[in-house]
Amino acid sequence: MAKKSKRNSGPKPGSNRAAKLEQRRLEREAAAATSRPFEGLAFECDLVALREFVPSALAELPAAADGRRVVGATILPGGVAALVREENGAPVAYVGLQLAAGFGPDPAGELAAALHWAHTAEPGSSLQVASVDDDTPPLAELIDPAAVPAITVHNDFDWWIPAGVEPSAEIAHTVKHANEAVLPSARLEGDGLRGAWWVDPGEKAHLRWVRPEDEDALMAALSRVHAAGGLHLGEGSRFAGSFRTHGLLVPVFDLDREKHPDEWVAPTIEFGQRLDEALAVDEPLTAAERRSRDGLRSRQVTLR
Repeated sequence: MAKKSKRNSGPKPGSNRAAKLEQRRLEREAAAATSRPFEGLAFECDLVALREFVPSALAELPAAADGRRVVGATILPGGVAALVREENGAPVAYVGLQLAAGFGPDPAGELAAALHWAHTAEPGSSLQVASVDDDTPPLAELIDPAAVPAITVHNDFDWWIPAGVEPSAEIAHTVKHANEAVLPSARLEGDGLRGAWWVDPGEKAHLRWVRPEDEDALMAALSRVHAAGGLHLGEGSRFAGSFRTHGLLVPVFDLDREKHPDEWVAPTIEFGQRLDEALAVDEPLTAAERRSRDGLRSRQVTLR
């Protein structure tokens, strides 16, 4: 007699696997419902920047458990969700943070699905779309929430081609075309700075500072600083507005593009100190500060 097929039978009700899958389902639903899908990660602000507006950068993702090296990449060739290639005799996984197909309702789950696939996929393989299913672990099981990864900013996509590999004419053309579209960018690094990025799209450069605070508290603090005349980064700067993305508020400043990004580190730190002082105030806004808040809110947009 032939053995009964177990295909599609699924985990038995009451089994450990069934309980684990149900727990994962509840965690995914909770993550998808939150307006801050990456809340709890120490590098939440930089991760959001890498997903939203940094053209070309790589981040050594902090694995929650020992395993192969995994790199978060702003964009991968063809906009794939992940790929694995061999480097120095070992498999290295690359996970795309900006997806050609856009983002679904559960960005944390999609990133987790891509990471889960990348941990075991063979070199030379790629994942077109990261689909969340019952076997997708929570993101916190795949990335150490307390770790802050090293981030390398590039002004081209030459890293798409592994070292020592001679690309075909088609691939070389693709990389050349991508390089021509890259906007110069830099991550500002200094005392207390995290999630602060300089980007030069052309006529003016910009500072885009992804902030971790509650939106209402941050908007109140920005209003206090504005009313006091301190909403700027000094000469050659102007507050341009703000946008919301992944549940976070991102103040934006227009900057003199003739200045090197490093020249904006000290002014940004000084502005951050003014903002921190305003965040510490626990009193109702004054009439002038409320007018400032209304004006700042009128210049807000939401990306997603």
